[in-house]
Amino acid sequence: MLLDGTRPSSPWPDYRAVWRWHFYAGLFCFPFVVVLAISGTIYLFTPQIEAWLDRPYDHLAVTGQPAGAAAQAQAALAAVPGSTLFAYELPTAPDTAVRVIVKRGDERLRVYLHPETLAVLKVVGEEDRLMRVIFRLHGELLAGNIGSAIVETASSWTIVMIATGLSFWWPRSERGLGGVLYPRLGRGGRAFWHDLHAVTGFWISFFVLFLLLTGLPWAKVWGEYFKSVRRLTGTAVARQDWTVGAERSGTASGGHGDHPGAPMGKSGSIKTAPDYSALDRLIETVRPLDLPPPVLLSPPAKAGAPWTAKSDTQNRPLRVNLTLDGATGAILKREDFKDRHVLDRMVGIGVAAHEGQLFGWPNQVVGALTALGLLTLAASSVTMWWRRRAPGVLGAPEALQPPRFSKGLPALVLLFSLYLPLFAASLIVVLLTEHFMLRRIPAARNWLGLA
Repeated sequence: MLLDGTRPSSPWPDYRAVWRWHFYAGLFCFPFVVVLAISGTIYLFTPQIEAWLDRPYDHLAVTGQPAGAAAQAQAALAAVPGSTLFAYELPTAPDTAVRVIVKRGDERLRVYLHPETLAVLKVVGEEDRLMRVIFRLHGELLAGNIGSAIVETASSWTIVMIATGLSFWWPRSERGLGGVLYPRLGRGGRAFWHDLHAVTGFWISFFVLFLLLTGLPWAKVWGEYFKSVRRLTGTAVARQDWTVGAERSGTASGGHGDHPGAPMGKSGSIKTAPDYSALDRLIETVRPLDLPPPVLLSPPAKAGAPWTAKSDTQNRPLRVNLTLDGATGAILKREDFKDRHVLDRMVGIGVAAHEGQLFGWPNQVVGALTALGLLTLAASSVTMWWRRRAPGVLGAPEALQPPRFSKGLPALVLLFSLYLPLFAASLIVVLLTEHFMLRRIPAARNWLGLA
């Protein structure tokens, strides 16, 4: 201890300080970790769940030749008065229901049609589909951009929680691998829960950090922050392949932005009757390409402009965008994943892995096990906290008195703040609230364990 009563400076925070950061980060993140782990696990299996939900509309009785795509599109528009064509989904088999996405105002609806009789089998809003609800729950807690900011803040503090947890896990004595690489199941009580927590945290830490970092491009604040950085560095693109915050998307994958519909006048009315006869020609061009489903064909914003087609598969490295001549059916331009900017490819690969679609069912299994590990961490942490806390107090680790100055902590906080803007903002709010409010109220100060 120094003469002025403070402890010697150290490059890194002392053990008790790290413990307090870990405790408070975990306390804040706990409810969000549970919600995101459960909703994320469900979303991992989007293809299987949607196939199960759509099973009544597959393998329909088709006795003759299916109607043309243009006629199918017109039938879908008739089923939703006042709508325009947003996208026609290329059928994967002759006996499956045709899916046509139409737009009415700001709402997008998916119309299921019998391919031969053109009978309307189902009409559902795109944002009302189960996996879109799960997507919004996972990304924004069904609360729009405010929810997106909350999820982003929780994700930022979860990164802090994982980093401080790894600091605890790091072996400080030669005690063998028990409690480090595997839990000592024979130990009872608090020791068992500590081992379960520490070992589980170590084995899933890389995967959790990967999921957190690859999820940030979707977040409202971080996503806009990323866009600004790209504009400043000259790496911005006209349209990115993922949504930011509560942007609406016409597909389950939450990927592309808006698509044009029929020609519109200044007042929003259609200038001329839309002609979708090009659909039949374009399908003959697109179908032989065997693009990964779902494949969406979208009309131009104005008459004579090119049509677009895209593979909207969740395995984003397989996505393809096409620009098509509606009059001839010719391909004017093709953009494969490899043609995109390196940053877009990096984000695309991360997003595909995050959604469990990059390398098939093993990707889904890894994601599900990671989520299970997070739930194990949450359960074990609550158990340890409840057993350790004294009655009448929160049970936070007591701060070391007098505190030891750390040179490394400001550098780490600055690094985290530059990469995670909502972490910086929330940290400032917490520090100001603690200094000007909580420390001045004796009951709150004692309950929280503040010095």
